[in-house]
Amino acid sequence: MRIAIIGLGSMGKRRIRNLTQIGGCKIEGFDIREDRITENSSLGHTAHLLTANQTFDGFDAVIVSTPPDQHLKYLAAAVSARCPVFVEASVILTGLPEVASEAERLGVTVCPSCTMRFHPAIIEIKNIVDSTKLGLPTNFVYHSGQYLPDWHPWEDLRDYYVSNRATGAAREIVPFELTWLTDIFGQISESCCTYGRTLDLGVDIDDTYAFSARFGGQTIGSVTVDVTSRVATRRLTLNLERGQLVWDWNEGSIRMEAVEACRSEKITFSLGDAAPGYNRNIIESMYVDEMKAFLSAVRGEGLFPNTLRDDIEILLTLLKLEGKEI
Repeated sequence: MRIAIIGLGSMGKRRIRNLTQIGGCKIEGFDIREDRITENSSLGHTAHLLTANQTFDGFDAVIVSTPPDQHLKYLAAAVSARCPVFVEASVILTGLPEVASEAERLGVTVCPSCTMRFHPAIIEIKNIVDSTKLGLPTNFVYHSGQYLPDWHPWEDLRDYYVSNRATGAAREIVPFELTWLTDIFGQISESCCTYGRTLDLGVDIDDTYAFSARFGGQTIGSVTVDVTSRVATRRLTLNLERGQLVWDWNEGSIRMEAVEACRSEKITFSLGDAAPGYNRNIIESMYVDEMKAFLSAVRGEGLFPNTLRDDIEILLTLLKLEGKEI
């Protein structure tokens, strides 16, 4: 399978690692920066200069790993070429509905990233909720916190997309988290949100989003997403009719209390390994599994768990949280 990877920054290099680990792919990278082409070539990968009118003739699939504000043109080009395409997590809605309609008209497979849905803890939490063994979920508190300067310590924040208001780091993480939260608890039907800048990081972005919402018409969730947390955090406390579930991503386990049965259970799973230079909890296995699911969809062996229509719904929710007209 011949695959084009568009964008050879942090995520593009990660997708190359993932596909190399899986095997069976001929990978060709593309970027507008000569230094990234040189870097990837030195690592033994084929890399080319990305042109404004890039075509995808001869490729079996395309992976778009550019900054979010550059996704659309390469996504649209792949769809026009009738080439199956994977695109990293999106934060900009403009143009996506039109591309979705064109992909549906042409029958092109489009797979938007939903990485956290491949995390072993998220898979287990969804299984527990779907099984209803602790009853229906009533409410939850979830905190996703990171420290923005830790994202790319090798480059200035002002030199990449996280410093732009439309693609700011905290704003990008909200739909990233909602992709798995809504998969488990349902779409948001009502909400109230506060967001803004709380810390001087040297860039003009909103660094914290805090909102309460009703998911699936039933479950009430309180969610905080920030890029000011000096300690990287993902922590969920979920209350259900007959118990409670607690997950902290710093631990390779989920604690579950079945109150009526007077039973406590600790569900453990392997965290796996993180790539050098990344937080130990950003495990490579979920990215590898995501690429396996994409390749299966390209081969027609199964459906990818996320769609462009799903992404559009999430981005509409983001705009509603921000109180913007749609």
